[in-house]
Amino acid sequence: MRTVLVAACLATAASCNPTASDNGTDATENVADEDERKLRPLTSENAVEVLRAYGQKHPDSLVTIMTRHGTIKLRLYHDTPLHRANFIRLTKAGFYNEGEFYRVVKDFAVQGGDSDERKMRQGSYKIPQEFNPGHIHKRGALAMARYGDERNPEKESSSHNFYIVTGKPVGLDELRAYEAQHNMQYTPEQIQTYLAVGGAPGLDTEYTVFGELVEGMDVVAQIEQEPVDGTNWPRRVVPHVVKVVKE
Repeated sequence: MRTVLVAACLATAASCNPTASDNGTDATENVADEDERKLRPLTSENAVEVLRAYGQKHPDSLVTIMTRHGTIKLRLYHDTPLHRANFIRLTKAGFYNEGEFYRVVKDFAVQGGDSDERKMRQGSYKIPQEFNPGHIHKRGALAMARYGDERNPEKESSSHNFYIVTGKPVGLDELRAYEAQHNMQYTPEQIQTYLAVGGAPGLDTEYTVFGELVEGMDVVAQIEQEPVDGTNWPRRVVPHVVKVVKE
């Protein structure tokens, strides 16, 4: 099932897929050394261990997302190691090449990672949140969607649904209100970013930001202009191909 954007938040549906191998071998070793053209489904029991091991062996942090509108380049943060490893793992396996930008909310976010036509399965698991006060939902931020708080009080992330923040400049009074609401304090630099560049501060401390756009905001802007139906689904499919870029 594909993710649904709800008002000022992002909610995701997890997939129910086959579990990892139960032949008695160590799952971490299997996934860390697996053929990248294949994707061994993970479970809630082994996901963290597998992703930690995978991340140590695969330090990549630069990816491109190719669309019919052009190419987006993103840098993933090393201080959100589970999210970075998960995104790199799915990318190298070709999982995201079966996905699309399927949800577009103007002046808020474009969301991708899934498709009704997908054949690959990643397993039924979530990623523990990796909130970092240094990473905010500024315009161009990359973050993971998730289930809402009622069914996901730990704010764990989706295994695969991601979004890129768009958003408009935000007023200082609005930022102060978000600080009080979320029991946080923005740095002067972060305040200036929201005032001048914009973003979605209402999502801070609610969803894990694990990367940011390096190039291609004009491409994101074009995706944001796609005509959508009443549920914000683009009327014309926007497929994406995600690749790791060597630095």
